[in-house]
Amino acid sequence: MHMTRPGRYGFDASRLARIDAFVRERYLDSGKLPHAQLLLARDGEIVHFSHQGAARDGGASVDEGTLFRIASMTKPITSLAFMMLVEEAKVALDTPVHHVLPELKGAGVYAGGGGGAPFATRPTAEPMRMIDLLRHTSGLTYSFQNRTNVDAAYRESKMENWHGNLTLDEFVVALGKLPLEFSPGEEWNYSVSTDVLGAVVERVSGMALDRFLATRIFEPLGMADTFFQVPADKIDRLADCWTLDESGKRVLYDRGEASAWSRFPRLVSGGGGLVSTALDYHRFCTMCLNGGALDGVRLVSPKTIALMTMNHLPGSSDLATLSRSLFSETTNAGTGFGLGFAVTTDVGKTLIPGSVGEYYWGGMFSTAFFIDPVERIHMVFMTQLSPSMRYPIRRELKTLIYSALEG
Repeated sequence: MHMTRPGRYGFDASRLARIDAFVRERYLDSGKLPHAQLLLARDGEIVHFSHQGAARDGGASVDEGTLFRIASMTKPITSLAFMMLVEEAKVALDTPVHHVLPELKGAGVYAGGGGGAPFATRPTAEPMRMIDLLRHTSGLTYSFQNRTNVDAAYRESKMENWHGNLTLDEFVVALGKLPLEFSPGEEWNYSVSTDVLGAVVERVSGMALDRFLATRIFEPLGMADTFFQVPADKIDRLADCWTLDESGKRVLYDRGEASAWSRFPRLVSGGGGLVSTALDYHRFCTMCLNGGALDGVRLVSPKTIALMTMNHLPGSSDLATLSRSLFSETTNAGTGFGLGFAVTTDVGKTLIPGSVGEYYWGGMFSTAFFIDPVERIHMVFMTQLSPSMRYPIRRELKTLIYSALEG
């Protein structure tokens, strides 16, 4: 790994160093996080890459080879896979989803019932389209939101369990039997939409999702450490993963050496199933920043990346206006949503430094990334603690990074 001098790329080295001190004092010494890794690059050149804490309980320190469960940072990758098929004119953003997944034809909007009673539904005003899957305006939901009878039905069916329950095709069938929370295109709700998009990629391409991602994205980009199942010869590099119990105490969620990610999932989740490294995700971010190409390999055109990173919320709205979700990987004000990413539309409303057009997302285990095409910088942050929104570290890191920018 090559790392350039920060000053050559417009960063104050001493201010970058204080980021590590902040993370150590605020999050590691206090026991809030088990470990932390931060990669910062400009124009694709790494200017800062730090590792703190033990990858496993009582084990070796995090290093550049440590593997992390990236959860919803899988979503931009699956979204890119779909857009590759759009470029080949095999599918379009306005294609009704049921044209590819007939199991979802006739899905109606919740109008009553649940909790043991049959669901009542009404017809959708418009069909669910592919763009609704990419921007989370599909009417689908996540079981963990604990808000509605539809959420409860997701939980009862255990349809989101990756092991020992449904395949991806069976998952789509199960979704088709449940109501939507709203008519597609009318509201925003963080959901299993990208998992459904993974099924679309499979049907349109004729390839299993894991093979499509491996052969069309990971291998061309040199992302040799990104996969749905950690190979046996790499499992020693997978970090332990933690969660918080009801009292707020940190408890082990998934032990690295005996991880569920060492087994291939029955449900291949394009919305949250990947394991990766900071260096691999750095390559993905650099490809995006470069307009779809890296090291002589082009995955998509610059116009496709530009389309993906525009705000596609209806009426150019933002999440503060359109979201009905109690859970979000982003703060809502000044934030739109593109095709797989949150997009900053009004920096002032976000109340933290940034650029209009910056795009980003995170994962449930507190991983995060952002790409700023104006300043041409990107960040990848890795740790392993759920839930992701317990601490404001993502916003704090972003503020500290921009404070280190000299020009």
